[in-house]
Amino acid sequence: MSTDTVQRINEALEGRYRIESELGEGGMAVVYLADDLRHERKVALKVLKPELAAVVGGDRFLTEIKTTANLQHPHILPLFDSGEADSFLFYVMPYIEGETLRDKIDREKQLPVDEALGIATAVASALHTAHEAGIVHRDIKPGNILLSRGEPLVADFGIALAVGAAGGNRLTETGLSVGTPYYMSPEQATGDQVVGAASDTFALACVLYEMLVGEPPYPGTTAQAVLGKIIQGAPVSATGIRKSIPLNVDAAIRKALEKIPADRFSTAQDFARALADPSFRHGADERDAIGASGTRWRNAAIAASLVALVFAGISSASMLRSDPPAPVERFSLLPVDGQLTSYEFDISDDGTSIVYTVVDGGVPHLQIRRLGSIDPVQIPSTDQGTNPIIGPSGTEVSFIQNGQLKVAPLAGGVVRTLTDSAFCCNRWHDDGYLYYSDNDRNIRRVSATGGESELILAQAADGTDGPLGDFEIHPDGDVALLTVWGGPARIDAVDLESGERTTVSAGVKPYFTDEGHLVFGALTGQLLAARFDAKAMALAGPAVPLVEGVRVDGDNWPFYSMARNGDLAYWTGASTSGSDGRVVRVSRSGQTTPIDPDWFYNPNPPESSVALSPDGRRLAVKVNGPEGDDIWVKELPDGPLSRVTFDPAEDWRPRWSADGEWLYFISYRGPEDEDTPDLDLFRRRWDGTSPPELVLDFDGHIAEAILDREGTGWILRQGGSSNASAGGLRDLVGMAVGDTLTYPLAAEPYDEKAAALSPDGRWLAYESTETGRDEIYIRPYPNVNDGKWQVSTQGAINPRWARSGNEIFYISQGRDMTVATLDFDNGFQVVDRQALFNVNERGLDARANYAGWDVDLDDQHFLMVQFGAGADAQFVNEFILVQNWLREVEERLPR
Repeated sequence: MSTDTVQRINEALEGRYRIESELGEGGMAVVYLADDLRHERKVALKVLKPELAAVVGGDRFLTEIKTTANLQHPHILPLFDSGEADSFLFYVMPYIEGETLRDKIDREKQLPVDEALGIATAVASALHTAHEAGIVHRDIKPGNILLSRGEPLVADFGIALAVGAAGGNRLTETGLSVGTPYYMSPEQATGDQVVGAASDTFALACVLYEMLVGEPPYPGTTAQAVLGKIIQGAPVSATGIRKSIPLNVDAAIRKALEKIPADRFSTAQDFARALADPSFRHGADERDAIGASGTRWRNAAIAASLVALVFAGISSASMLRSDPPAPVERFSLLPVDGQLTSYEFDISDDGTSIVYTVVDGGVPHLQIRRLGSIDPVQIPSTDQGTNPIIGPSGTEVSFIQNGQLKVAPLAGGVVRTLTDSAFCCNRWHDDGYLYYSDNDRNIRRVSATGGESELILAQAADGTDGPLGDFEIHPDGDVALLTVWGGPARIDAVDLESGERTTVSAGVKPYFTDEGHLVFGALTGQLLAARFDAKAMALAGPAVPLVEGVRVDGDNWPFYSMARNGDLAYWTGASTSGSDGRVVRVSRSGQTTPIDPDWFYNPNPPESSVALSPDGRRLAVKVNGPEGDDIWVKELPDGPLSRVTFDPAEDWRPRWSADGEWLYFISYRGPEDEDTPDLDLFRRRWDGTSPPELVLDFDGHIAEAILDREGTGWILRQGGSSNASAGGLRDLVGMAVGDTLTYPLAAEPYDEKAAALSPDGRWLAYESTETGRDEIYIRPYPNVNDGKWQVSTQGAINPRWARSGNEIFYISQGRDMTVATLDFDNGFQVVDRQALFNVNERGLDARANYAGWDVDLDDQHFLMVQFGAGADAQFVNEFILVQNWLREVEERLPR
């Protein structure tokens, strides 16, 4: 406390006590060496911290502490006095020259076995006396055990009880807590109202374990990690670590550390007797299992313990001391409340907050979850927000909303729009600028306070580039890295002064640590780290894989984030990228069956393309091979796979002609006289017996094309990322076969795409953002102005018609395959909507407006691309937080 505070205390206690110096500070009180003026002796004056005193209240605290004043035992430090003065709550104990057990362990690390047992036995005797008097200490720890001439004295007896009882629910609400995580019993960790003598025995066993082994039985860097282990973990056998520890001591510790109080010793005295009994055993077989497996605890249980922490009102920052040093800790958080619209998220630089996009109440928006809180909080005015990045201050988040880059205060407030042409991949750097990929996939930057954006880096004119993103500036400010998605994704370095560029490595999503080391993702789901030479703009050593199983989406985007404090967070689960894709037949109940168990390929998502021929005998797919993306045809069910297109340009989105003879596809190949080819429409016979034919060539992209049932009209999609002046909005237009003039079908001031024509050719389904999010709509065709009906209600993409024509399938905002039953007899109405199965849980690809799946001929199954589809694949999505991860980076990188 401050000098002014000490002066106030001295004035308040004038004539009774006078403070000489501060001895130390604990979780609940500051300890002073003071003169007892009445009795002319040195005492330890402990003053409760003001925030705790305000909650506890003087009268109640003094009433409760009196119950401990009469405790008498040679190993209990007695209570001399207590009171309230000038709003300060204090209590007085003898001043003992010597040290705490905490000091001794920190100095010696491991105590001699006999000495540790002597201390534990003496403390157990003191606890037994208190327990017989109905008093539970509740905060046994090395810092509360004083050593005077080698004899232990238990301090603060009953203080924890008095504070807890006096504060009641108000203490919980403040986030303050009684107890120290390393030594808390499971019932304390979960906020149980009944904490008995067995809780003290548990804590004493933790202290004894630490005296013998050198660290607590449940180590961790945060309260959450520690208490998660306490609730569901099993410590490593003490004898397994230190062979000189007798088996009976190891057995006694394990019994005292049982999760259920009834499974522990009945009394502290029984614990002491077991420590002295060489024949005592407790679950010998279990001991072997624990010794072999080490610390075993389930990730889901850790998440459950986080919930318990919050209900118990525990503040991790105030409860953990800096020692002993703890290793890198990994634990899993339960899935967030609501339904994820993607796995995009960001962790704040101090590691305390996570922002992500979630659907709650049918509307996607950004939420923030503080790691010390159970309840997420919606960030206002962020509906449809994606790509969240928390700013360096930790008080604001940038995000992209319908093509606009915006900044919102995390606590709510005015949202700033910075630019109207943002596509993805924004980074917020310490220079006050946000760097992002614009609609043309070049790198631009804009000040976080607003203003004109400026072009930083454009794609190379020689065609060696693809889209650019993830602009990461080196700590020295002279060099930046970026992801280049053209061809195999790679990481380039650029000199910010000269503009010189060079390729650094294959990979994506680079981050620099504060030390200048490079961390980046691989499409295989690995995170790698390497030393980086900024002057040479090159790796200064080999890239070392550090993490496996990171989820990677079809945009070749690994879902991970690094905090400046050294923490790492990432999603696991089925990666929707790479060469482990396969086509599966999925029933309405979600059962998946590979169409050919031996066939795996790289569909290069998110442009996965699957199209079933009209007779159901063949499947057209897009395959990514050494020469790029091409259309192939698979003979069903287990026949050969034949290549249909061979041009180096990307070919995708195949559609069959009505007679099943032709494959129409979109391609960048373009006519020979085009300097910069657009997306155009081509066709070729599926068996390759005719050369590819250019069908439609416009100024601008043709991103979708459907020939109507009569073969007389086209349904086309135009706009998108090339239409930057219109904010990247897409439109559906019609055009008569043989004509060059288009007319609007769905061309309102919204983003309209993903056209699907009903089997009878009378109804056009599509996606539109008319409500502020993607929903499925239906119009009559070709007379689209005769009506418009909304089919979905909770957000949806990917409309596909059933072959019967009276059902339409789509992917809901919550990633459920959904069927809507339609009635056309009385105009139009949606009779029913039913969620069938979740595509994410099965590793199935179904995104955006892409033709990544098709309906089977029986209307009871779907043909979909599944990723991570090796033998016995488990599509489990977990959010992993690794605290102090950069320590591992430093240790693993070769020097």
